Amino acid sequence: MISMNNVSKWYGSFQVLTDCSTEVAKGEVVVVCGPSGSGKSTLIKCVNALEPFQKGSITVEGISVGDPKTNLPKLRSRIGMVFQNFELFPHMTVTENLTLGQVKVLGRSIGEATEKGLKLLERVGLLAHKDKYPGQLSGGQQQRVAIARALSMDPIAMLFDEPTSALDPEMINEVLDVMVELAKEGMTMMVVTHEMGFARKVAHRVIFMDAGRIVEDAKKEEFFGTPRSERAQQFLSKILHH
Repeated sequence: MISMNNVSKWYGSFQVLTDCSTEVAKGEVVVVCGPSGSGKSTLIKCVNALEPFQKGSITVEGISVGDPKTNLPKLRSRIGMVFQNFELFPHMTVTENLTLGQVKVLGRSIGEATEKGLKLLERVGLLAHKDKYPGQLSGGQQQRVAIARALSMDPIAMLFDEPTSALDPEMINEVLDVMVELAKEGMTMMVVTHEMGFARKVAHRVIFMDAGRIVEDAKKEEFFGTPRSERAQQFLSKILHH
């Protein structure tokens, strides 16, 4: 469903991604991990063109992301994105946050969009908060609203950029539980995270990045068994032993 071929990206003269290639099949959950600054977030933001890239190609269901003729808003509407800091509209209620994109981008009626949004709120356990503003919710609740908002657009795939890193430890599981359910239902997902328990539980594959390169791209069992690269072994020994 998502195919990346030799993708490279520069910020000025600094190269942030170097010849990154991977594929994500329909229904597959791929966890992207690695040290800070290794290019993980940049890599997944290239998938829906939130970050432009200068070399290589990315296709989503056969549509080229880098092609100037591609309708990017339409493509983005089909790829759900959940950010580190929730990115909800603070001046809108939870329900308004969930319906805006559906009405503006998908052309749904307010009634239809609201029905869809409330169903998804119920699914993430937050129906009782439908009339609140994001500022009245905890971080974990805001992130679950953000996931519901992304799902309201009927995405073909979901991208998660460190969805739990801004949360208090007590709230992390409530967000991961929603993501585990999504994975079980067969949603195609790329997840940048340090939550190795989540990776062990639901990932089909793990991509390990370092210094802008994909160092390993392996089945979960192989990655957690004996990673081939010394760099991945070092990384795992640090985060699994604490």
